[in-house]
Amino acid sequence: MRVPAPPPPVVDSVADAAADLHRRARASASDHGPGAAIRLLQRGLSLLGPLEAGRPGRLEIRVRILISLAAAEAEITSEEDGFATLDEAERVRLLLPEGDIRRELSYTVVLQRAVVLMRAGRLAESLALNSAALPGLAAEADKYSLVLTRSLVNRAWLHLEMSNPDAAYKDLIDALDLAVEHGHHLLEGKIRHNLGDHAQLLGDIPEALRHYEQAAKIFVTDGPGSLPTVRLDQAKALLTAGLAEEAARHLDDALPELRHNGSVQHEAEAQVARAGAAILERDYALAKKLAASARRSFLRRGKGRWAEIAALTRLRADAVKVLADREKKPSAKLPDQLADLAIRLAELGLRDEAGAARMFAVRLLLRRDETVAAQELLALVPKPRQTTPIDHRMLLRLCRAELAVASHRPRSALAQARAGLAELGQIRDRMGGLDLVCGTAAHGEELGKLALRLVHKKARRSGAGAKSLFAWLERTRAQVYRYEPLPVIEDPALARHINEMRHVQGTIQARRLSGEPVGKLEERYDRLQQEATRLGWYTSQWGRPRPVSAPEEVVERLGDRVLVSLMGYRDILYAVVVDRGRFRLVKLGPLSEIVETARQLHADLDALAPDNLPAPLVEVVTGSARRRADKLDKLISASLAKTLENRELIIVPIGSLYALPWGALPSLHGHPVSIAPSATAWVTASERRSSGPVLLAGGPGVPGSVGEVRNLRTVYPQARLVDGKDATSDAVLSALDGSGMAHLVAHGAHEPANALFSRLQLVDGPLYAHETARLAKPPERVVLAACELAMSHIRPGEEALGFAGTLLASGSRTVIGAIARVGDKAAADAMADLHRRLASGTAPALALAEATAADPLRRPFLCLGAG
Repeated sequence: MRVPAPPPPVVDSVADAAADLHRRARASASDHGPGAAIRLLQRGLSLLGPLEAGRPGRLEIRVRILISLAAAEAEITSEEDGFATLDEAERVRLLLPEGDIRRELSYTVVLQRAVVLMRAGRLAESLALNSAALPGLAAEADKYSLVLTRSLVNRAWLHLEMSNPDAAYKDLIDALDLAVEHGHHLLEGKIRHNLGDHAQLLGDIPEALRHYEQAAKIFVTDGPGSLPTVRLDQAKALLTAGLAEEAARHLDDALPELRHNGSVQHEAEAQVARAGAAILERDYALAKKLAASARRSFLRRGKGRWAEIAALTRLRADAVKVLADREKKPSAKLPDQLADLAIRLAELGLRDEAGAARMFAVRLLLRRDETVAAQELLALVPKPRQTTPIDHRMLLRLCRAELAVASHRPRSALAQARAGLAELGQIRDRMGGLDLVCGTAAHGEELGKLALRLVHKKARRSGAGAKSLFAWLERTRAQVYRYEPLPVIEDPALARHINEMRHVQGTIQARRLSGEPVGKLEERYDRLQQEATRLGWYTSQWGRPRPVSAPEEVVERLGDRVLVSLMGYRDILYAVVVDRGRFRLVKLGPLSEIVETARQLHADLDALAPDNLPAPLVEVVTGSARRRADKLDKLISASLAKTLENRELIIVPIGSLYALPWGALPSLHGHPVSIAPSATAWVTASERRSSGPVLLAGGPGVPGSVGEVRNLRTVYPQARLVDGKDATSDAVLSALDGSGMAHLVAHGAHEPANALFSRLQLVDGPLYAHETARLAKPPERVVLAACELAMSHIRPGEEALGFAGTLLASGSRTVIGAIARVGDKAAADAMADLHRRLASGTAPALALAEATAADPLRRPFLCLGAG
């Protein structure tokens, strides 16, 4: 007997077409935003036509479309619309026959309702709904792995928002295990994104950035529409680390994409974050404009919590601008507005934000001499929690210190400053790359300045506080140089990016010479630099912290040398002079005039650099440079030089005077001068080390470079020579590792926007400062016979970064380099004179002083570190 074949499956082309629209809508929600998704979902509903109870395939897809539509409507229009659509989805679900699909969709409807509640700010309700559904899903994890994983992610987010990080972490790890096990790759990216948020909340910025970058790699291929939101959260992490410029770049890239995607919520959040970056960059008008725009967007969508956060950002911009003007008394209106906003924020459960609003109001009230009102308001600010951001912690310390000053308790104020800077140091010690270690100084800048004002006032009044002032200067400046670099942890991805950057840069140079366009290559180079910078933030921790050097340690190490630590106070340049165990405060001259004259002198030296200038032009520019050098000499160095005799002078400059050519000042002609980022950095650099071999390296395109390095073989017969076609980045970097003294002659470029990518041009492209930072044994002494490579980008806290600064921070003892353009002949003559003296045993600072004294205006070299 013949058994009949089973009937073929019923093909429902309408259901299939609607399902395809649903899939496209879900992808579109990520790539192009909820607006585009709504249009596709409505087309799907229209295609399905009237509700038909007897068609389970169409009922299922209708429920799924309605669930997705609810989420999009809640995002675009209102939560009420989202809830109404979910109610409709539940009514349709009940028409399905009993079975796995009906059961799965019951969970999905409930959990989507929890998501809408979450986005509405009704966190406790959302958490309760989510937690009630999870046990049933977990009991059938293999069957409902996708829904279970998403639910764990949503509950983790709720725990984060409700300041329960341990519970959030457990849910995220469980979700990640499920996503990896069941191959939910895109969801894995979202979980890693959330793990980044978790790490950021706990202040572990390198770990946060690592997770964000892992998520970004997944989203590049699986969900590019999610990339801008990752960049948004990366920017928030960078703001926490004090890197306002880098955060602004991330947000400027992300905002157009978010706008294109139609994600109004994320676009407005990005505007708030960009306003925060603008405040740190002192662009208060831009901050207010962005915050006001974001607030309007949030209000249109009924996002009351976010609207108040945007309002706080706008008022914060006003407050910071007013507080920056120490001569102007604030009006009563602004602190009242902040205090009222704090009440609303607290009612919404925004504890940290309410505290920030009150603290800015406190600072304004203190500036208005309303001490009692400020004290009462400060008492309402709760103590920091584990998840309180570092900028809020520092703001609280600052408020307490300023209140102590207003109450005539300077010791209490200094105690708050000391405790705050110690707390900031603990945060800094957890940071990863050199950029992050530097950036954290921004959060302690005002607290440090307050302490310096108090101690400086005492030192001026009594003359007995100069030693204490010196100690405070050391606590507040150039902290990155007190870290002992850790062993290298190579990251293959970072190495690939830097190698590609080198290749692209070399191609750019070649095409420029041949007159070909390079626009697209430059865009590629910028993208690679951004990616390499991101990788450098977390691939390995920068170093082990060492304590700030005590004044007594500095005195002992100085011996007969003189150290001068500069500081600005109310537009006057002061110097704390440490000389044979004595500390004294010296008033030098008007700071703004000194800085402007130094800038003009620097411009003169650049103009004077070319070898073949016409004689009349040389005469004019030389006259101008000498007049400016004489003026600076009278304002700064003449009073210091009287007691120097022939002793070495160590100068710890302020940021605006890092590029001052000290050897050009008449009182210091031929005098040994070393420039150090801090006394602590100098003490570290002055420690004796065992010397290694000499390296002589010459890059391409510098007239006479090959001859110069080969001529130096007569001075250093045993030196390793790397020049001509052999002078590749790998060869030079390898030879640098473990050398005792390295002479590098090549074209150089300082990169102000990203100092770690300042570079030395070699045969195969640039050798970057970023690469020298990972040398296991950096050379003890480095001579950079290249333009501008002693220049630095100055960050808050007098953190100086650049090619030379990176070598010093990495462990090199002395770096000699130029702080302006240098002619080829002048450079070659200076280097020949310098190395003859170094080879005979003369100390670097004295050898350089004698080598530059012959023509100080055309040999603008500095000895950095320990001379």
